[in-house]
Amino acid sequence: MCFLNKKSENLFLHLSNIKSNIMETRNYSKVYRILHWLIAISFILLFVTIFLRKTWMEKNHVAAIIQAFLADKGYPALPEVDAILLAKKIRKPMWDWHIYLGYVLTGLYCIRLAVPFFGEMKFSSPFKAGLDTKTKFQYWVYLVFYACTAVSLITGLIIEFGPKDYKKPMEEIHELSLYYLLGFMILHFGGVLIAELTSNKGLVSRIISGSRKE
Repeated sequence: MCFLNKKSENLFLHLSNIKSNIMETRNYSKVYRILHWLIAISFILLFVTIFLRKTWMEKNHVAAIIQAFLADKGYPALPEVDAILLAKKIRKPMWDWHIYLGYVLTGLYCIRLAVPFFGEMKFSSPFKAGLDTKTKFQYWVYLVFYACTAVSLITGLIIEFGPKDYKKPMEEIHELSLYYLLGFMILHFGGVLIAELTSNKGLVSRIISGSRKE
């Protein structure tokens, strides 16, 4: 009896190892890869526009440059309100791209929610039995990320098309996107790097070409 139990245990461990190896050498479909990279590029470009708005293109910073230029040329300074208004107009073409990218990401997000119904990119539940702590954490991170993304997209659309009375509170919520996006990017890139260097070698190759580069 003990011999059978031991044999069954060894068989179970063997099957678990096979499953683990299959997961580690998983190949990604063309739909998965295209959608993954379109979403990734959209997020990166959105992050760039946010970064510019908060740093070099920040309205007070640009207004100060305008005032300094006028002073150097011997022109009278603009009223502070007008200088800030001019600064906003200067950065508007850049910020228009943020809005366009938001529309693109909204479309991609809707596609991402739809493709699991066609057998692609199914969401993984952190409540599934038998998951280790690391896998549960990964699943939770992605669920929270998608939830935060939904909030960002909805608030962005309300800012653009909703009642003006809602614009200010929606902007306050929408601006929090920077923090979850930055946090997710750090976790995601860090996780990919660790996986590539340890237990999941070839991950980057598979997400680019669909198969592991030997």
